[in-house]
Amino acid sequence: MATPEEEVALLEDYVSDSVDHHGFPAGKLSTGGWRSAWYIIGVEVGERFAYFGIASNLITYLTGPLGQSTATAAVNVNTWSGTASMLPVLGAFIADAYLGRYHTIVVASLIYILGLGLLTLSAFLILIRISEQRNDTVKSFFWVNILFFCSLYMVAIGQGGHKPCVQAFGADQFDSGDSKERISRGSFFNWWFMTLSAGITLSFLVVVYVQDNVSWALGFGIPCVFMVMALALFLLGRKTYRYPRGNHKEKKNAFARIGRVFVAAYKNRKLNLSDSGLSQGLLEDGSSQKRKGWLEFLAKALLSGEGGAEACSIKDVEDAMALVRLIPIWITSVISTIPYAQYSTFFTKQGVTVDRKILPGLEIPPASFQSFIGVSILISVPTYERVFLPLARYITKKPFGITMLQRIGAGMVLSSFNMVVAALVEMKRLETAKEYGLVDRPEATVPMSIWWFVPQYLLLGMIDVFSLVGTQEFFYDQVPTELRSIGLALSLSAMGLSSFLSGMLITVIDWVTGKDGGDSWFNTNLNRAHVDYFYWLLAAFTAVGFLAFLFFSRLYVYRRVDQV
Repeated sequence: MATPEEEVALLEDYVSDSVDHHGFPAGKLSTGGWRSAWYIIGVEVGERFAYFGIASNLITYLTGPLGQSTATAAVNVNTWSGTASMLPVLGAFIADAYLGRYHTIVVASLIYILGLGLLTLSAFLILIRISEQRNDTVKSFFWVNILFFCSLYMVAIGQGGHKPCVQAFGADQFDSGDSKERISRGSFFNWWFMTLSAGITLSFLVVVYVQDNVSWALGFGIPCVFMVMALALFLLGRKTYRYPRGNHKEKKNAFARIGRVFVAAYKNRKLNLSDSGLSQGLLEDGSSQKRKGWLEFLAKALLSGEGGAEACSIKDVEDAMALVRLIPIWITSVISTIPYAQYSTFFTKQGVTVDRKILPGLEIPPASFQSFIGVSILISVPTYERVFLPLARYITKKPFGITMLQRIGAGMVLSSFNMVVAALVEMKRLETAKEYGLVDRPEATVPMSIWWFVPQYLLLGMIDVFSLVGTQEFFYDQVPTELRSIGLALSLSAMGLSSFLSGMLITVIDWVTGKDGGDSWFNTNLNRAHVDYFYWLLAAFTAVGFLAFLFFSRLYVYRRVDQV
C-alpha cells in the first residue's frame, strides 16, 4: 500500500521540460514557482549591490585617485560597462551549449568574487602609494593601475556569466505550458527588477558614501562580501530548483541545428520555394505577408538539396526565423538605450559642481542621487502591476494588458523625453554659473540645488520598468527554449553596445569641438562645456530609433506558445 508521500507524488503534475536536482521529472508542487524564484531573486539583489557598488561611482575614482580627465574617464567607464554588458552573450553561449545555467552561475560567481577581491587590493595599494608619496610613485602606479584594470575586467567577465543565466534560471522556475505560471512568469520579471533595485539603491546610499568619505578600499571590499553572500544563498536553494531538461550534448545541438538552417537555405537559394507545398503551413498562418520576403529565404531549408541532401525540419526553420526576426528589434534597442549610459558619467559629474547639501552639515555624494532610480522603480513596479496592467487588461481585453513590444516602445518615448529634461536642467546650470561669474572657477560650487536633477533620475526608473524589463521578457520569451540565456544576453548586449557607441560619440565630439583651441562639449571645466548639446543630440537619436522601432514592431510576428 502506498504511503501518503507516494500518493502525493503519483498525483503531482510534472513540468515537461524540467528536472529536479536528482535528474527526475520536476514536480510542480515540490519544485520551482515563487519559492525557488525568491532564492534566485535574492542572489541577484546581492550581485547588483556588488556591481553598482563599483559602477555607480567609478568615474569619481578615475578622475580622483587615478587622475584621469573627465572625457577619458567617461570613455573608460563606457568601455568597461559596455564590455560588461556584451560579455553575457559569451556567458550565455557557454551556459546553453556546455555547462548549463546552474554551473555557469557558480563558476561566474567565483570569478566575480576573485575580481572584487583584487580590485579591493589595488585600491588599498594606491592609497598606500599616495600616502607615502614615494619616489617610485609613477612606476608603482603603473603596475597598480594594471592590477586595477585587470581586476575591473575580471568583474566584467564574472558578471557576463552571472547576469543572463541567473535571470533565465529564475524564469525557468515557471512552466510556460501552464497558463497561470506563464502569467506569474511575466510578473516575475517585474518583481525581479523591483527587488534588485532595492539592492542597487542600498549600494548607492551605503557604498558610495563609504567610497567618498571613508576609504575606496573599504568601498570596494563591501561589494566583495555581498557577492560571497549571494553565492552562498544561491547554493542554499539548490534542492528546490527546476533544471531545464536535456544533457549538454543536446543543448549544444541547438546551435548546430539552427546553424544548419542557414547553411541549407544558402545551398538551396536557387531553388523555387513555390514549387513545394512544404512551407505552406510555415508561411501561411494568418501573417503570410509579414513573413514573406527576406524571411522566405530561410524557408528554402525545408527543401531537399541537390544530391539528396537532408531537408531541415519545420521546427528548426521556425527557430531560425525567430532569431532573425529579433535583429531589427535589437538594433533599434541599441540606438534607443544610448542615453542610459549617461547617468553614471555626466549626470554624476554635473552633480559635483552644484550645491549638494540636503541638511545643515550633511552633503550627499553626487553618485548617491542615483538611488532615486531605485526609488522610482520601487514605486513604478507596484503601480504597473496593480494599477496600469488591470486598467490595460480592461481596455484591451487581453490577459497581458499590452504586448511586450508596446511596453518597450513606451520606454523609448520616455527615454527621449528624459534627454530633453536633462538638456534643460544643464542649460539652467550653465546659466546659473554664468550669472554668478563662476564660468572660469570650476572648483567653486554653482548656487543651484542638486534637487534639480531628481526628475531625470526618476524618469530613468520609469524607463527601466517599461523598456528594460520589457526587453528582457521579450528576448527571453521569443527565442527557442534551449537558447533563453542567449535571449537575455541579447537584451543586455543592446545596452552594452549602446555604451560603446556613447563612448565613441564622446571621443569624436570631444575631438571635433575641442580642436583649434575651442571649448569641447566635454571640457574638464563643465562650466565651459556643453553637455546640454550632447543631450539634445541623444534626444534626437532616440526619437529616430523609436520611429524605426515602430516600423519593425508593426511587422513583427510573435512566436506561438507551443513553439516556445
